[in-house]
Amino acid sequence: MARTDRLMRLMDLLRRLPAPVTATRLAEETGVSLRQLYRDIATLRAGGALIDGEAGLGYTLTEDPALPPQSFSRLEIEALRLAVDALGRIGDPELTSAAHDALARIIATLPERQSRQALHAVMRSFDAGPDRVPPRVDLAVIRAACWDEMALEIDYTDLKGAATSRVIWPLGLSYSQNTLMLLAYCRLRMDFRIFHVNRIEALHQTGKSFRPHRVALVREYAATRRARFCDSDNQAATGLKIAVVGSQE
Repeated sequence: MARTDRLMRLMDLLRRLPAPVTATRLAEETGVSLRQLYRDIATLRAGGALIDGEAGLGYTLTEDPALPPQSFSRLEIEALRLAVDALGRIGDPELTSAAHDALARIIATLPERQSRQALHAVMRSFDAGPDRVPPRVDLAVIRAACWDEMALEIDYTDLKGAATSRVIWPLGLSYSQNTLMLLAYCRLRMDFRIFHVNRIEALHQTGKSFRPHRVALVREYAATRRARFCDSDNQAATGLKIAVVGSQE
């Protein structure tokens, strides 16, 4: 784990775990030795975090300078928790875990009264889990490729059962309760394609960037979608006009 990520993880643990948190527990959660854990605590303190406690007693985060005071209405608090709970339906555990961590950081910045409201929200979202076939590939690799604008090579089986291997430039993921789709520019077809993620049999990182092309591709795809919708609206309007004229004749 990178040092910056480890320190962020340590701050998250200090916010979320019941205080005081022992050094042993923090070291296990962050995957470091006790000696490294003590150095990380010292680094956070040097950065301005007020952390009470010491080795053998446990640690308590009393003030986090990275989180300015925030305020939310009762309904906003309920909406945030409901949205995070509902993420479990899309079948992406890593994304769901990230949302819960983010919500914990938000709650940590709230005044005491609002923090209690967040802990005792009255609205909940429960689901037995997504019905769709789970993906065979690591979603973290796809997300990273989208963020870093890196090409991927995929083995894909389409809805008709035809199998192909192709290089794609991934542009974005679309989550819903029943499907997970990947928008990409396909280098085999030299056109935009939307892939069912659960039909990607395997993927490989190519190490090649498509960054110079991404912005133009996104704009082109958006323009294509707008033009398609306009054409559909015009066809619908024309059909309605013909129907109305026909009914008057």
